[in-house]
This record gives sequence, C-alpha cells and structure tokens, in this order.
Amino acid sequence: MSGTGSTAEVGTPSARSRALAVLRVRSRALAAVLLPAALAVVLVAARMTGRLAGDPWPAVTLAVCAVAALVLLTGGIFGAVVLRARPAVTPTVPLSEAAAPDLYRLVRDLADRMDVPAPSAIALTPDCDSWLEDRAHAAHRRAGARASGGIAGPAGPESEPGAAPVLVIGSPFLWWMRVAELRAVLAPVVAGTGPSAHPDIADARGFVRGLDAAVDVGSRPGLGWIAHCARLLLRLCRTDAAEMERGVAAAAADRAQGVDYGLRIVAQEQVGLAYAGWDRLLTRVALPAWRMGRWPAHLDAGVVSALTELSRRDRLADEFTSRLGERPACDLLEQPGAVDEATSLLAARLFHGGPAEAGPDWSPVDWAAYPEEVVDRKWRTEASRLHTALDALSVPAGLPRSPQTPQTPPKPPVPAATAAPAAAQSPAPAAAQSPVPAGASGPAPAATRGSAPSPAPSAAPSSAPSPGPAPAGPSAGPGRDAAGGGLPASVPPAEDGFGGPTLERVLAYLTDPTGEAAAGDALAGRIGGDLAREERAAGSAEDPGRTGGADTLPLFPLQPPRSGRDLLADHVTALVCCAAVDSAGAAPGLDWLDGPVLLVGGRRRADLAPRVLSLVEDGDPAPLREWLAEVGVRPEKPVRLV
Repeated sequence: MSGTGSTAEVGTPSARSRALAVLRVRSRALAAVLLPAALAVVLVAARMTGRLAGDPWPAVTLAVCAVAALVLLTGGIFGAVVLRARPAVTPTVPLSEAAAPDLYRLVRDLADRMDVPAPSAIALTPDCDSWLEDRAHAAHRRAGARASGGIAGPAGPESEPGAAPVLVIGSPFLWWMRVAELRAVLAPVVAGTGPSAHPDIADARGFVRGLDAAVDVGSRPGLGWIAHCARLLLRLCRTDAAEMERGVAAAAADRAQGVDYGLRIVAQEQVGLAYAGWDRLLTRVALPAWRMGRWPAHLDAGVVSALTELSRRDRLADEFTSRLGERPACDLLEQPGAVDEATSLLAARLFHGGPAEAGPDWSPVDWAAYPEEVVDRKWRTEASRLHTALDALSVPAGLPRSPQTPQTPPKPPVPAATAAPAAAQSPAPAAAQSPVPAGASGPAPAATRGSAPSPAPSAAPSSAPSPGPAPAGPSAGPGRDAAGGGLPASVPPAEDGFGGPTLERVLAYLTDPTGEAAAGDALAGRIGGDLAREERAAGSAEDPGRTGGADTLPLFPLQPPRSGRDLLADHVTALVCCAAVDSAGAAPGLDWLDGPVLLVGGRRRADLAPRVLSLVEDGDPAPLREWLAEVGVRPEKPVRLV
C-alpha cells in the first residue's frame, strides 16, 4: 500500500469525499466575501468605459464599493483569526525518545508493518484512551518551546510543517497492559497516520480546528461576531466532518486487521477493565486526597493494585491475574516512577482543578503514608467541621436537652417560618436555653432531640437548678440535667457532662423519635454552607497562582455536588471513625476500590454505613449504638480533632 493509504470504506462515502465537502464550505464562504468586491469591480469598469453613465449609477457604484470594502475588511479579519488562532491542545505529559526508546521502537515497528508514517512524537494522558493529535498548526510553531499553563509547548518535531500527528497514549494502559496487548491496542491508532497524511483530509481538519479556535477567540470582549461566524460555518460542515472522521477510523481499522488481530480482541477486554479500575481509583481514592491538598504520586501503579483487588473479588476476572507474570508495558519506559508522578499531577489538575506544580499546600503523598496523612486527616477535618456546625447552631456540648425544657429563639432571631410558637411561651434558665436549629419547623423545637415529648407540660424544666448564666456551646456542658435526655438508663452521665467534641453530642442532637430528622436537615444545611465557604476561600487564595497553570475549575469533574444528607452522613461517619481510632484501638486504612476504610483488629468494618444512614435519615440511633458497643467505642469520650 501507499504511504497515504486508501481511505475508502465499503458502503459509505470515502473520507476524502467528505473532506472535499468540508473544503467546499470554506470555498463558498470565501466566494461570499469576494462577491461584493467583484460586483464593485464590474461597476467601476462599466463607469470607466461609459456604459453606466448618468444617475443613479455614481451613487450605486460608491455604495457598492463601500460595502465591498467593509466585507473584505471583515472577511480578512475573520480569515486571519481562523489561520492564526491556536487550536486547543490536549493536556498531556510529553514523552521524549530518550525517556522511552523501546516504546518508540515498538510504535515505529507498527508503522512499518502497516506501511504508514510513524507518529512524530508520543505523549501520555491520565485517561483510558489513545488517539492521534495534530500539533503542526502554524500557531503551535509560533509558540515554539514556550510552555502554557504547565503543559509543555510543542517545541519538538511534532510542530514542524507537515509533521505526522502525535500519538497520545492513556497512561493506565502502560501499567496494566502487557507489551503484546499494548501493541495490539495501538495498531489501529497508529494506522490512522496514513489517512491523516492525505492533503485533502489534513486541510479539512485544519479548517475545522481553526474554526473551533476562532469560537474561543470570539469569547473575548468586542469579538463576538467572530464566534457567530465560526459557529455558522461549523454547523454547515458538521455532518461532513463527522463522516470524514468515521471514514478515517474505518480505514485505519481495516488496515490494522493484519497486525495482532486475535490478540486485539482479548486486549479490548483489558481496556474495559482498566477503565473500571481507573474510575474507581480516581473517585474513591484520589479525590479524598485532592480535597485535602495532597495528590497521590503514583496513580498508575495504584490502578494495578486496584485491578488486582478487583480480580480477587470478582470470579469472572480471575483469569486476568495470570497475565501479571508477563512483561508490563511500563517496562518500555526508562523511568516509570518519574513518568507516573508527572501523569498523577496532571490527573489532579484535570479532574480536580489543582495547581500545575507541587507546593507547600499541594504536596505528593505515597501510598504507604496515605492512611495516616489522608484518611486520618480527612476524618478529623470533617469531625471538626461537624462540631463547628453544632457550635454555630448553639447545641450544648453536654447531655441531651431535657424534653421539658422550653426553648428560646437565638439572637438574632430566626425567620418566622422556622420559629416555633412554643419558643416564646416561657423563658428558660440561661444555662438550659438553646436556639432553634435552622430548617426546623412545626412543634419540633419544643421537643428535645433524642427524647420523647414530655407527658406533663407543667413539669419542672430541670431536676436540678442551673448554676447560673453560662454561654451556649461546648463550655455550657457541666451542670446540665440528664433526666429525660433519651439516653439508656445503663449510660450514666459523666462528671464533665461530655464537654468538648464528643460523639454522644451528635447522637443526642440527631435522635428524633418522630422519624422526621428535622434536626439533621438543619445540621446538613449548616455543614453544606460551611464547606462551600471553605472551598470559595481556598479558591480565592489560589487565584494569584492560577496564571501559572492552575485551572479555575476542573476540566473533567469526577462527581456532581453532594446533597446535604450525603454530606452529613460523611461527617457523622468520620466522627465515628475518629472515636473508634481514639477509644477502641481502630486504625485508618486504604481499600483500592473503596478508598478510606476503618480497620478494627486489622480487618475492615464495612457495616458502618447503613447504621449511620439510619441515624441521619430516620433519627434512629439504636443500630449505631449497638455497633459502637460491639466495637468498644465510648461515645462520651472527647474526640481528638485537627
């Protein structure tokens, strides 16, 4: 076959014919710009030869010439923007030939076997995909060796005029796949360099990329008309451009059938498995670390552990572990550890929006240190945020409130919709007062969280007199009444009244015999607001450095925003884990598929989540209290926070 190869696909128009259709859109746009100028030339020539003498032709000629000049000026500006605008470049980690000579040798051997041009360079991306990317645009050549936002500028052979596309490989493939499997998966991708070298296809692709870059330029003030024109042309050639790419892909797949076709079928199963493991690793393991200002430095090595664990749990995947004895594709790299660290940092930038470079507040973490530096810190940070929210709601840091104690709205008062009518009936001693939680409604504030309503409204508010005025919050714990607090009779009150950040404080607040969990809604709203303010403050602090490469928002967010109940459940779980670590000898751990876990006696306890949900969603603390008693956690003991 020739170097350019055949781009025809049986039963569909060829990729070249579709490319010509895209170029015809460009030609029509150029003709539309030149048409007024051609008419002006005809009118001027007719006037000079005397064929159009007398009125109104002088005025008509002048008007047409003015319109032609304006259209030419506008078209010239638009054409210059399309030609000079820099198309978007996928953020990648460039891989030089010196850093991976064996990988370059493998790719060139594939290109020679399929009789296509070899890719001009190789780059890695933290994703489970591979493709060809053209970086020979004139704007890239003008950029030279300049780096943009932490992404290396195209200063190598890939930026030369007429250079072959760059081969972008998903980094998880190199660590999970074996060399033969990687070769089979890359064969149809490398085969795409043949159609890419065809002049018509390359010209059509360049035109579409220029229009896409012009849309981005049009987002600047005063250049909106450029984006409007570019979008119009993109709509006109959208169908033909898509069919052109399908034709190119079909031609590449047809050419690659003669190279490891049987092995490619098996290797495609590894692609799906790698994607599943990579997604779990990012969302369950990497994301908690990113939120703590740490980034795992070896994500690609972690995906091997995650997929090995998946193979151990899933009987259908047992056969995949037998491959681990073969040579991994990462052996094709000279320094796999350094490459893994670079792709891990790029993954944090793309999926979380972190800075492009490591710093004091954005440092790497090894897998061995992950439980102590990420899991334990995450739990204690969330536990601290939970108690801060309780302090803001003026929840006492002692035993549960007495159900006979009337409540008084806080100052400043809450809105009328959330204030309880019973709150203004009679004042309570200062030490027994507590505000109405935000979001509570109806008679809920008159009843104590975690206790049944009082059968006798005239009962005394306290079995013992208050020691005098005391500030609300954690310091108001001593001297409070334990009668009617909803605690089991077997749990005697501590001498300090559970002062400080205790699990008992949260259990008492969220307990709701009615099952409505109104207090949980108030606490969840407070936690959501505090977390949003923390994220905004962190973003404002990083703004000065974003010009150096940090993204304002993650380009590919991993998870949608969490609901208030989900946030509250996560924070209560974190507090329970902190209490288990402090009082029951438990330890933080790392599960490759589920992320942070609690280890009790060296074994993972996976039965905590439903008990926490029972407390958060139904206000029922019984299942969680049984679990705490089984593990040996003392809920009245203060928890160490960050």
